[in-house]
Formats: sequence, structure tokens, C-alpha cells
Amino acid sequence: MSEREKAIAAAVERLETAAAERRPCAPVRDLVGTADVATAYAVQRRLTERRLAAGAVVTGRKIGLTSPAVQRQLGVDQPDFGVLFADMDVSGEAAVPMARLLQPKAEAEIAFVLAADLDEEDLDLAAVRAAVAYAAPALEIVDSRVADWDITLGDTVADNASSGLYVLGESRLPLGEFEPRETVMRMYVDGALVSEGDGAACLGDPLNALLWLARTARTLGDPLRAGQVVLSGALGPMAVVTPGVTVRAEISGLGQVTATFSDEATSTDRTTSTDQAPCADQHDKDPKDPS
Repeated sequence: MSEREKAIAAAVERLETAAAERRPCAPVRDLVGTADVATAYAVQRRLTERRLAAGAVVTGRKIGLTSPAVQRQLGVDQPDFGVLFADMDVSGEAAVPMARLLQPKAEAEIAFVLAADLDEEDLDLAAVRAAVAYAAPALEIVDSRVADWDITLGDTVADNASSGLYVLGESRLPLGEFEPRETVMRMYVDGALVSEGDGAACLGDPLNALLWLARTARTLGDPLRAGQVVLSGALGPMAVVTPGVTVRAEISGLGQVTATFSDEATSTDRTTSTDQAPCADQHDKDPKDPS
């Protein structure tokens, strides 16, 4: 076994153990480096393969690092992505299960659900727009197996782009009725405004992020498929969530999505809900937000 293979195996073991034991681990950059994207994705693929072998089902992808400020902070010039699995979708749960999370934070995003495969060689914005069945408001509950969110690019890519869970709102709009770039967002925790932003905070247009992912996935031989969900990347800064809080995100023109997080000791019986949302003011994305 080569030294690189040994490093990949060790990183996989460290991250898997952290997830299984619900105990955050040390960063894996001592094994995969801080900016060796190929090796970090090799760790992510190995973790994905293990989950699939155990019976997991892929439902789509999530996009991260969509903020130019965050890209500059980590010294990269493109986003990253992670894999979404069926058991990460907690939209129908009475409450988001805190027992499945380590150090969660919430982000407001747009979810694109695809009506067609994106496997053509010459993909452009028109092609990805045409492939979208509808958009929905979404909360991504990002999480990190790395203690204290002490991450570099290598750490977050290896750790499935710091994926956790996600919640989709009930609103469903085709892109003929909703323009992602023009939306504005406000997110509240227990009624207090904690984040605001807009579609332009996501690579200038969330559809730019979708196009990047579609091209990248096709190049890697695993193109986006009809029926899959793609989380666009955050429209504003993420916020820490704690047991029992309620998070509500309003995405203008699309709707709102609300999720209550369970008490870790006794799971609550609150529900998620969605309604049409009002417009919000523009605000720049927090440069410390890694997603």
C-alpha cells in the first residue's frame, strides 16, 4: 500500500470513528494536507462507498464554498461538494434529531430538484435551468466531525463537505416563476434575526453553482440525475443551533421553511412547516462561513 493510500485509509477511519462514536476528532489535514483536493475527495469517495455498501441511498449533492470571501480565505478558486443520502433528509420528521448531530449549524439555501439528467458534454446555464423541475426553500444543517470546526479545505472536503442533515420546505416553484439570483433571505432562530443575504451571495447566482456542480459531476463520471436534490450553497451566514430551538428561513419569491430541533434527552414533537415569505434586505455573507 502506498503512503497516499495509507493516509486515505487513516483519514477515513478517523472520520468514521468520530461519526459512529459522536465524538469530534482531530483535523485530517495531517493526513490529506490542507489543499490537496484530489486526496480529500478520495477520502470522501471512500466514505461514500462504505455508506452505499451498508445500504445507504444517494438523493443528490450539496454545494459548499460558494462565497468568494470564503474561497479567498481558504485559498481556492472554486466551490466544493458533498453527497446527500436519503437518511439526511429530515423534512418529514417531527423535529430535527439532535442526537444525530455533533456541532450543528444552520444555513438557508435553495434546493433544486432535477427533472432531467445532466450528463451532456457541453453543459451551460440554459441546460441546467431547463433540467430543474422546481426550486424549494431549504435549510441545510451543516455539521463537522472535526472538533471545534477547525477546518481547512482538505478537512471539509474529506468530511463530505461538512454535511449533516437537510430540510426542504413545502413550496415548489418552477424557474419560470422564481429567479434564484434575485431572491433575498432572512433566517431567524427563536424569532431573532441571525442571518440575511441574497442569491448573488452564491457565486453571483445559485444557478452558477448548479452549473459548476453539473460539469464537475459529469467530469468525475457520476453525473447529476433526474430526481436528485441539489442544495445550492448558503445565501447568508450560518448560525449555531442548540437543542430545542426553532429555525425559520424566509426566501423571497419562493417561501419559507421552518424546523425545530429536538431536545437531546427527550425528542420534541414540534413540526416543520412552510409558507410564502416576504422580501428581505440584502446583506453580505459572513467571510468566516465555510459552506
